[in-house]
Amino acid sequence: MTSPPAPGATPAIAALLQQVREGREPDAAAQQILQITSGLEAQLRQRDADVAAAIKELESFSYSVSHDLRAPLSTIDGFSRLLESSSAKGDAERSKHYLQRLRLGVANINELIAALLLVSRLLRAPMAPQLVDLGALAQEALAARQAAEPDRLARVDVQPGLMARGDPALLKQLVDNLTGNAWKFTAKKDKALIEVGSQAAADGETVYFVRDNGAGFDMAHAEKLFGIFQRLHVSSEFPGLGAGLAIVQRIVARHGGRIWAEAAVEEGATIYFTLAAHALAASPLNSP
Repeated sequence: MTSPPAPGATPAIAALLQQVREGREPDAAAQQILQITSGLEAQLRQRDADVAAAIKELESFSYSVSHDLRAPLSTIDGFSRLLESSSAKGDAERSKHYLQRLRLGVANINELIAALLLVSRLLRAPMAPQLVDLGALAQEALAARQAAEPDRLARVDVQPGLMARGDPALLKQLVDNLTGNAWKFTAKKDKALIEVGSQAAADGETVYFVRDNGAGFDMAHAEKLFGIFQRLHVSSEFPGLGAGLAIVQRIVARHGGRIWAEAAVEEGATIYFTLAAHALAASPLNSP
């Protein structure tokens, strides 16, 4: 959360008001009062934004607990009933199958809980901003995936000198998730292309991007993209929980930046993001 108003703000205003009443440099005193009150108003606006963000996050978590965790629990309940029936009939083979499905359901719940806890930690962990080479992180992440799947043909184009200011651990997670998605969604392409780079916006702001020529998605569903456990592809085609981009969005938010996407079905996707590192000290989520 943002820091409270400076403890000396109120006494300082009182002293300045006394100065005005006594006629000692009234213009200078009035100007200082305006500066102090302007700062206090900015803090109040930031606190309003903090509260709104916290409420939105709470609503997201409540939905995930009530909806996303309910599905695997229903699956476990259903197969446990089937297991009870098959056991009573002495059908060992079918009972074994039901036990396997029960274990899968439990594993799914564990993965969902782990993802929720990770998102929660991202919102509370202290930050230590410094210069980070995003290009080096991308090269490392993609090299590891290529080593794990040496038979895949993939062209990787990473812009050199891709520096950013931010928390190294969080930015590594951001790059890992984005390049991991690009690698995953180009799996069905004969020649995958993954690009990592930056470009200057009209106002001079640096916009980073991760682009691929993979499965893409319909932009009509883009509003779901950064929601926790929201998936735009079926898990049988591309495995995963749908938490990666939700995590990335929260990392970007912690750095005072923005994130958005452009895509088309079977024509690939580009994830853009900014990192307003100068805003880190005032970030609403910068305190543990």
